[in-house]
Amino acid sequence: MQHKPIEFRGSAREDLRAFPQAARREAGFQLDRVQCGLEPENWKPMSTIGAGVREIRITDAAGGFRVMYVAKFSSALYVLHCFQKKTQRTRELDIELAARRYRELLRELRS
Repeated sequence: MQHKPIEFRGSAREDLRAFPQAARREAGFQLDRVQCGLEPENWKPMSTIGAGVREIRITDAAGGFRVMYVAKFSSALYVLHCFQKKTQRTRELDIELAARRYRELLRELRS
């Protein structure tokens, strides 16, 4: 099975690298599943950010971590935003950042 390439938007790669080792490994495992056309084990749709955007949910001893991505395009799996979740609700700042990166991605793909 062919892996779809991953493209990280903005600082998403560096943000993912800042996760604790266990959360980083789990995120990599889940992204690999998505690259192969499978669903991540724990995810939810993030339609408020954009059509097809999903959030991988990771919980470990260090807390909750999220990876927002979109995989509906044939060209690549796009990781929009990675962050540690510190409250029950996702911060508006994180939602706005992912939405802005999604809009920028759509503009690039159309041109």
